[in-house]
Amino acid sequence: MSDAGGLSIEALTEADLHAAAGFDASFVVHQRVRLSMREDGGLSYISEPLRPPYRKHYRDDADAEALREYLGDGADFAAYLARKDGQVVGRVLLSRTWNGYAGIDDIAVAAGARRSGAGSALLRQALAWARERGLPGVMLETQDTNVGACALYQRNGFVLGGFDRFHYANEPDLQHETALFWYCRF
Repeated sequence: MSDAGGLSIEALTEADLHAAAGFDASFVVHQRVRLSMREDGGLSYISEPLRPPYRKHYRDDADAEALREYLGDGADFAAYLARKDGQVVGRVLLSRTWNGYAGIDDIAVAAGARRSGAGSALLRQALAWARERGLPGVMLETQDTNVGACALYQRNGFVLGGFDRFHYANEPDLQHETALFWYCRF
Protein backbone atom coordinates (compact mmCIF):
# COMPACT_ATOMS: atom_id res chain seq x y z
CA MET A 1 0.00 0.00 0.00
CA SER A 2 1.45 3.37 -1.05
CA ASP A 3 0.26 6.95 -1.09
CA ALA A 4 1.14 9.97 -3.18
CA GLY A 5 3.38 11.39 -0.44
CA GLY A 6 5.94 8.63 -0.85
CA LEU A 7 4.70 6.68 2.20
CA SER A 8 4.13 2.95 1.87
CA ILE A 9 3.30 0.08 4.21
CA GLU A 10 4.66 -3.39 3.52
CA ALA A 11 5.25 -6.68 5.29
CA LEU A 12 8.56 -7.08 7.09
CA THR A 13 11.08 -9.21 5.18
CA GLU A 14 14.37 -10.81 6.17
CA ALA A 15 16.20 -8.15 4.15
CA ASP A 16 14.68 -5.36 6.26
CA LEU A 17 15.30 -6.74 9.75
CA HIS A 18 18.21 -4.43 10.56
CA ALA A 19 16.55 -1.33 9.08
CA ALA A 20 13.37 -2.09 11.04
CA ALA A 21 15.36 -2.26 14.28
CA GLY A 22 17.88 0.47 13.52
CA PHE A 23 16.05 3.79 13.54
CA ASP A 24 15.87 6.24 16.45
CA ALA A 25 12.42 5.96 18.06
CA SER A 26 13.26 8.07 21.12
CA PHE A 27 11.23 11.13 22.05
CA VAL A 28 11.32 14.04 24.46
CA VAL A 29 8.94 13.74 27.39
CA HIS A 30 7.64 17.17 28.30
CA GLN A 31 4.08 16.24 29.26
CA ARG A 32 2.24 13.59 31.19
CA VAL A 33 -1.32 12.32 30.94
CA ARG A 34 -3.66 13.00 33.84
CA LEU A 35 -6.59 10.57 33.80
CA SER A 36 -10.13 11.18 34.96
CA MET A 37 -13.26 9.04 35.06
CA ARG A 38 -16.28 10.33 33.16
CA GLU A 39 -19.84 9.96 34.42
CA ASP A 40 -20.44 7.18 31.86
CA GLY A 41 -17.56 5.17 33.35
CA GLY A 42 -15.16 5.89 30.51
CA LEU A 43 -11.71 7.36 30.92
CA SER A 44 -10.54 10.68 29.57
CA TYR A 45 -7.34 12.59 29.94
CA ILE A 46 -5.68 15.94 29.75
CA SER A 47 -1.98 16.55 29.42
CA GLU A 48 0.00 18.51 31.94
CA PRO A 49 3.56 19.85 31.68
CA LEU A 50 6.37 17.77 33.12
CA ARG A 51 9.52 19.49 34.32
CA PRO A 52 12.27 19.00 33.57
CA PRO A 53 11.77 17.41 30.15
CA TYR A 54 13.85 14.33 29.36
CA ARG A 55 14.55 12.07 26.38
CA LYS A 56 12.99 8.63 26.58
CA HIS A 57 14.67 5.68 24.92
CA TYR A 58 12.76 2.43 25.09
CA ARG A 59 14.91 -0.53 26.00
CA ASP A 60 14.00 -1.81 22.62
CA ASP A 61 13.09 -5.46 22.34
CA ALA A 62 12.86 -4.90 18.60
CA ASP A 63 16.38 -5.92 17.68
CA ALA A 64 16.82 -7.77 14.40
CA GLU A 65 16.75 -11.19 16.05
CA ALA A 66 13.59 -10.48 18.04
CA LEU A 67 11.87 -9.18 14.90
CA ARG A 68 12.53 -12.47 13.11
CA GLU A 69 9.64 -14.21 14.92
CA TYR A 70 7.23 -11.77 13.25
CA LEU A 71 8.34 -12.55 9.68
CA GLY A 72 5.56 -13.46 7.33
CA ASP A 73 1.89 -12.66 7.53
CA GLY A 74 0.76 -15.55 9.67
CA ALA A 75 -2.42 -16.25 11.57
CA ASP A 76 -0.95 -15.27 14.95
CA PHE A 77 1.97 -12.90 14.24
CA ALA A 78 2.84 -10.25 11.66
CA ALA A 79 5.05 -7.20 11.20
CA TYR A 80 4.80 -4.28 8.83
CA LEU A 81 7.12 -1.43 7.94
CA ALA A 82 6.42 2.14 6.97
CA ARG A 83 8.70 3.50 4.25
CA LYS A 84 8.98 7.14 3.29
CA ASP A 85 10.77 7.72 0.01
CA GLY A 86 12.26 4.23 0.26
CA GLN A 87 13.62 4.56 3.80
CA VAL A 88 12.23 2.55 6.73
CA VAL A 89 10.65 5.08 9.11
CA GLY A 90 8.36 2.90 11.23
CA ARG A 91 7.21 -0.55 12.26
CA VAL A 92 4.30 -2.32 13.86
CA LEU A 93 4.47 -5.79 15.43
CA LEU A 94 1.21 -7.68 15.84
CA SER A 95 0.06 -10.82 17.59
CA ARG A 96 -3.16 -12.50 18.57
CA THR A 97 -3.67 -11.97 22.31
CA TRP A 98 -5.06 -14.27 24.97
CA ASN A 99 -8.35 -12.33 25.01
CA GLY A 100 -8.93 -12.65 21.27
CA TYR A 101 -7.86 -9.16 20.25
CA ALA A 102 -5.03 -8.29 17.92
CA GLY A 103 -2.28 -6.89 20.10
CA ILE A 104 0.15 -4.24 18.96
CA ASP A 105 3.29 -5.54 20.62
CA ASP A 106 5.32 -2.61 19.33
CA ILE A 107 4.69 0.43 17.20
CA ALA A 108 7.42 2.95 16.55
CA VAL A 109 8.07 5.80 14.14
CA ALA A 110 11.51 7.29 13.58
CA ALA A 111 12.00 10.59 15.35
CA GLY A 112 12.51 12.49 12.08
CA ALA A 113 9.38 11.00 10.46
CA ARG A 114 6.80 11.87 13.08
CA ARG A 115 3.70 13.69 11.82
CA SER A 116 4.29 12.25 8.33
CA GLY A 117 1.27 9.93 8.52
CA ALA A 118 3.41 6.84 9.15
CA GLY A 119 1.91 6.14 12.60
CA SER A 120 -1.67 6.39 11.32
CA ALA A 121 -0.84 4.22 8.30
CA LEU A 122 0.68 1.55 10.57
CA LEU A 123 -2.41 1.65 12.80
CA ARG A 124 -4.68 1.25 9.76
CA GLN A 125 -2.62 -1.78 8.74
CA ALA A 126 -3.00 -3.27 12.24
CA LEU A 127 -6.76 -2.74 12.09
CA ALA A 128 -6.92 -4.38 8.64
CA TRP A 129 -4.88 -7.38 9.90
CA ALA A 130 -7.30 -7.84 12.81
CA ARG A 131 -10.39 -7.53 10.60
CA GLU A 132 -8.99 -10.06 8.09
CA ARG A 133 -8.74 -12.56 10.96
CA GLY A 134 -12.21 -11.84 12.31
CA LEU A 135 -10.85 -10.48 15.60
CA PRO A 136 -13.03 -8.12 17.68
CA GLY A 137 -10.51 -5.27 17.62
CA VAL A 138 -6.98 -4.13 18.42
CA MET A 139 -5.41 -3.32 21.76
CA LEU A 140 -2.10 -1.82 22.83
CA GLU A 141 -0.32 -0.45 25.86
CA THR A 142 1.66 2.74 26.25
CA GLN A 143 2.68 4.99 29.12
CA ASP A 144 1.26 8.17 30.55
CA THR A 145 4.50 9.92 29.54
CA ASN A 146 3.90 9.22 25.82
CA VAL A 147 1.32 11.94 25.22
CA GLY A 148 2.02 12.13 21.48
CA ALA A 149 1.24 8.43 21.09
CA CYS A 150 -1.95 8.81 23.15
CA ALA A 151 -3.12 11.59 20.83
CA LEU A 152 -2.29 9.43 17.78
CA TYR A 153 -4.29 6.50 19.11
CA GLN A 154 -7.27 8.69 19.98
CA ARG A 155 -7.23 10.32 16.50
CA ASN A 156 -7.34 6.83 15.01
CA GLY A 157 -10.41 5.65 16.91
CA PHE A 158 -8.83 4.04 19.97
CA VAL A 159 -10.29 4.63 23.44
CA LEU A 160 -8.74 4.22 26.85
CA GLY A 161 -9.88 0.92 28.31
CA GLY A 162 -7.89 0.96 31.53
CA PHE A 163 -4.67 1.77 33.32
CA ASP A 164 -2.28 0.13 35.75
CA ARG A 165 -0.23 2.26 38.16
CA PHE A 166 1.91 -0.70 39.23
CA HIS A 167 2.64 -2.25 35.83
CA TYR A 168 6.22 -0.92 35.92
CA ALA A 169 6.75 -0.97 39.70
CA ASN A 170 9.76 -3.28 39.48
CA GLU A 171 11.46 -1.30 36.70
CA PRO A 172 13.62 1.42 38.30
CA ASP A 173 13.65 3.66 35.20
CA LEU A 174 9.90 3.31 34.63
CA GLN A 175 8.36 2.94 38.10
CA HIS A 176 7.04 6.52 37.99
CA GLU A 177 4.99 5.75 34.84
CA THR A 178 1.43 4.47 34.53
CA ALA A 179 0.54 1.92 31.86
CA LEU A 180 -2.39 2.93 29.65
CA PHE A 181 -4.38 0.32 27.72
CA TRP A 182 -5.99 1.47 24.47
CA TYR A 183 -8.62 -0.39 22.44
CA CYS A 184 -10.20 -0.05 19.04
CA ARG A 185 -13.21 -2.36 19.00
CA PHE A 186 -15.06 -3.29 15.80
